[in-house]
Parts: sequence; C-alpha cells; structure tokens
Amino acid sequence: MPAITGSEYVSRIDQQKANIWCNGEKIKGKVSEHPAFKGVIQTQSAMYDLQHDTDLKDMMTYRSPTTGNIVGASYMQPWTKEDLAKRREMIRSWARMSAGMLGRSPDYLNTILMAFASSAKLLEGKENCFPDHLTAFYEKAKEEDLSFTHTFINPQVNRSELYFELSDEPIAAKIIDENDEGIVVKGARLLATQGGITDEVLVFSPGGILDKANAFAFSIPSNAKGMKFICRESFSGGDSRFNYPLSSRFEEMDTIVVFDNVTVPWERVFFYKNLEVANSFKATSAFLPFTLHQAVCRQTVKAEFILGVAQALIETINISEYQNVQENGAEIIAALKTMEALLTKSETDAQPDEFGLMRPDADSLQAAICIFPKVYPRLTEIVQLLGSSGLITIPTNKDFGSEIRGDLDQYLQSASRNAEDRVKLFRLAWDLTMSPFGTRQTQYERFFFGNPVRLSSQLYFNYEKDSYVDWVSEFLRE
Repeated sequence: MPAITGSEYVSRIDQQKANIWCNGEKIKGKVSEHPAFKGVIQTQSAMYDLQHDTDLKDMMTYRSPTTGNIVGASYMQPWTKEDLAKRREMIRSWARMSAGMLGRSPDYLNTILMAFASSAKLLEGKENCFPDHLTAFYEKAKEEDLSFTHTFINPQVNRSELYFELSDEPIAAKIIDENDEGIVVKGARLLATQGGITDEVLVFSPGGILDKANAFAFSIPSNAKGMKFICRESFSGGDSRFNYPLSSRFEEMDTIVVFDNVTVPWERVFFYKNLEVANSFKATSAFLPFTLHQAVCRQTVKAEFILGVAQALIETINISEYQNVQENGAEIIAALKTMEALLTKSETDAQPDEFGLMRPDADSLQAAICIFPKVYPRLTEIVQLLGSSGLITIPTNKDFGSEIRGDLDQYLQSASRNAEDRVKLFRLAWDLTMSPFGTRQTQYERFFFGNPVRLSSQLYFNYEKDSYVDWVSEFLRE
C-alpha cells in the first residue's frame, strides 16, 4: 500500500478498536467521533491528505527504493544534503497545519523508526538482538504508511538514582516470560501521546537500565490483546473554533500504556535482555540527530506562529510605539532566528555516518533543544503581557449571537478590528498561552526531549572543547 489518504487513516484507527479508557469509561464505537479525539484525528487526516496534494506530492512523498511505490517522505533515509532539505520542508509543511502544536505528528515517530532501522547493523552479532527484525519492520511501516506513538518513560514511583523496584507485581513494564510465540510483557509505561489513535506503539528502553527484564525494544499493534491506554483529562474545550481555535483541533491526548501479559511476537522484537544495547543504542544510533532535526523543524514553525500572534495583538490594539513592546517583539524574533540558524547549521555541517546516512550536525541541534525549553515559556509570557487584560475579556461565540451583541460591538472593538474579530484573536492568544491546552503545551516543551538539565549536561560533555583550551594555552605561552 502506498502513502495513505486521510480517510484511510481514520478508517484504520476506527476499525482497530483499541482499548482506550477516558474519564472512567471505555471508549466504545468510533474513536474518531469521541470528543477527546475527534479534533486531532481530523487534523491528522488532513495531514495525510497533503501527501496527495498535486502541488505538494513531490515534497511529501518519494519513490520507495525497494518496491517503487510512492511512500511518505517522513520515512525517507537521507543520503545527501538535498535529501535532508526535502525532509525539512516536508516536516515544516505538516507542522504548519497545526502551528507546530502537534508534538507527535506522524513524521516524528516515522523519523525515529527510520533512524533506528538505518543503524540496525549496530545490533549485529550481539546477544538477543535481531537487526533483521528491525529493518523488516521499517520496510513494512514505510510501505503501509503505518502511524505510531511511543513510550520511553517508566512510571514515576521513585526517581532516586539507586531505586530498585521491589513490588510483587511489576510497575514498570518488564519481561516476565518468553515462549515460542515471543516475549511476555507486564507493567506500565508513560507517556504515550496520541495513545490508542495510531496503528502501532514503539516501545524502547529509556536508558539507565539495571535489570535485564526492563531491557527491550519492540513494536506492537495498538489493539494487541492485554494492552490498554488510560487517558488524562481532555483539554479540548469543545468543537467551536471561535472559542477554542487550537484545542478544538490540536489537542493530542497523553496516555498511560498498561501491558497486562502482552505477548510480543518474536518478529516484532528488535532486542531484549541485553543491558549494554538497551543503554547505548539510542546514543550510538542515528536516533539523536534525526529526531532532533524533526523536533527543531517543528519548534521553529511554532516560534513563527507565536511571532505572528504577538504582532497581530500589537497591531490590533495599536501598541507598537512603546519601547517595552518593541523589546518584547525583538525577543521573539531573536529566539526564532536563533532556532533557524541552528537548524540551518545542522544541515550545512551534515556528514555521512558510518552507514552512509547524511546525519545533521548533532551539536547544533542539541544546542537548539537546550534553548527552546527555556525560551518557550518566555515566549508565551510575552504573549500574555502583550494581551494584558484583553486575554481575560473574551466572550464566546454564543455571546455574539445573543441580544448583547450591540454592547460587545461597541465596547470590544479595537484600533484595527471589529469586536468579533478582535475577540477571535484574543481567544487564540488565550488558547495558546493560558488555557489548559496552552499550559500543557508549555509543560510539554519544557520536557519534550527529557530533563532539560540532563540535556545541558549531555551537550557539555559531548561537545569537543579541547581545541579551545589548547588555543588559550598557546595564547598564554605567547
């Protein structure tokens, strides 16, 4: 099957009937019609349709080197810098459809699977490792245009460095048995964004594993027997795009994944019970540079959108003459241009890896991923400051359809917009920065790629600094 359409995506998700629990009830019927999922499924349906847009098809797809089918470019292995540029434009096109709000848009996990499969040779000859399973599954996913969520994180029972789980029943997902069919997994994992509305779940060890039972990597269908998804409260305020311009379309649910004696077939197991591989494969494979490349592409689009919202607020209430407002706008611009520059440098400095894959420069991308978690909360704060009390005075669309419309038209007009258009804009700014959806976005970006302090430590220790110290030593000798 070549690159799928939006209707094919929706049909597959509805037909799989994954075991999803939301607000204390198991979802029955079509998940695409459930209030908590309807908006994001419609959005992703439109994303898949973009692969068939006449004007964009060449950018959104490519010809599979194995079958000749036209498949999604998010699965493309880049061998040249031109390939990297194509991937960037594909990612940006999908990101613009959600203003960068979908952290788990299809291209994110497709990129991860591509990166892992491209480094499968690192698993060759190692105990309990199956590189051929990984490459075969990548081919299957590419040719069928499968959608994915993933879960790397163990439940936060005790985060001390020397914690050992002593519970009689597993808490963190672990292997409890293996048989002729495959490995048997029991326990839970966090944080599967879009859990239950994708074809598959990628499950990889998070690193720092001390017990072989927690060391594994596999993919499993979302409707596998014994697996359930437990949702947090939905942050979608409703269907109205006037009242909830972002959350009505882009609220992507976060879930806990529970494995209750789930059998993972051997052909879907990539490795298991190998501590060295479980703790090193993510770091030594192509995972980091390509996953960061996708993330920074999306975050750059998100920064562009925030700049647009901020400037629209400035023009609407005519506050551009104030120097503090100019400083705020310049701060957003500086953050955006920094992200753009690091993204560009990552592609300019890209080099072929040991397998011939054109890897973007990881140092540049790690710098970007260290910056954005700190910058994003500040960008949303700037929007709040610019909007001021206007972000509180935001009547609903029903107010504008009532007999008080005249009062609203008179008292909520602005320098450049009528009252209804002004409120639409301010509700957008509120949904971006102050609603439950908006505050989740801030928390999400803070921890998108893990603990920000750990990310800074990784950049510090991985960056080559000796040449700078040698320069200083030479300078002092002179």
